[in-house]
Amino acid sequence: MAKRTDTSSTPSDKSPKKAKKPNGFQQFIQVFQMTRRADPNAVWLMVLVFLGVTAVSLLIGFLLDNWITGLIIGILLGLLGAVYILSRRAERAAFAQIEGQPGAAGAALSALRRGWIVEEQPVAVNPRTQDVVFRAIGRPGVVLVTEGPSTRVRSLVDGERKRLSRILPNVPIHVIETGREEGQTELRNVAKAMNKLKGELTKTEVAAVNKRIGSLGPRLPIPKGIDPTRVRPDRRAMRGR
Repeated sequence: MAKRTDTSSTPSDKSPKKAKKPNGFQQFIQVFQMTRRADPNAVWLMVLVFLGVTAVSLLIGFLLDNWITGLIIGILLGLLGAVYILSRRAERAAFAQIEGQPGAAGAALSALRRGWIVEEQPVAVNPRTQDVVFRAIGRPGVVLVTEGPSTRVRSLVDGERKRLSRILPNVPIHVIETGREEGQTELRNVAKAMNKLKGELTKTEVAAVNKRIGSLGPRLPIPKGIDPTRVRPDRRAMRGR
């Protein structure tokens, strides 16, 4: 009589193991290493802040005749100060890595907080010069973020502004030019500049504006060499994690 073989407990194939995500400490080390390569002075500044804060707190502890508590508090505050310095320097390093690359202006929009609807693909393009205009919609209205020299992108901005004004006559349209020239905004300051704009619309109106713009039709094809989804600053680096 033939024996039955039970294979229910021995699956024929094993499911592939999922790649483990780095934990918080590993992420911190990655950010620290990236920042140190891009900005070696950041390490010394972190050390100076840590030692300075600790020394001041220890001195206060001596004056209050409780130097142990002062030392403990100083170490904790010193660590917080050093992490803050790392966060700011990491943000600079992350944007420095993408500066000058096609689509960098669109990548800078990834640092925006909640409440913004960002169009990842450019809404206006000059295929010959690769000058582009990106768009975001929020409570301040519509914000056009340019990439390219001011004299060249002006025609793109004017065309997009007229296009939007026809369907959104009462919605504010702001323009932010990225770059290091006079009157332009550096990539790392784009999100900050947009968040400083005065709110004019409600959340419901923002959604309505986005829907109205979506009715204009399909987005423009991206020219060769411009892919904002690949030119992304490290978000963990910008948060200092």
